[in-house]
Amino acid sequence: MRNYHFSIIIEQDKDGYFVFCPELQGCYSQGDTYEEALANIKDAIKLHLEDRIQNREELPEERFVSLSTVEVAV
Repeated sequence: MRNYHFSIIIEQDKDGYFVFCPELQGCYSQGDTYEEALANIKDAIKLHLEDRIQNREELPEERFVSLSTVEVAV
């Protein structure tokens, strides 16, 4: 068994939390709490990778994703 590291982005909205993995297109989840969203995306990523392995598809390279903010005057 191998451990993988992927970036995730978690956004809060009026219904809870939305989370997705930029390296795995279409891999996203949600949760009522931050912790639930985090647990759900881990499950979604695991299922996504297992499906790719079963179908003998190439796994994406782990990459570093930086999230920053910028100030813009309008």
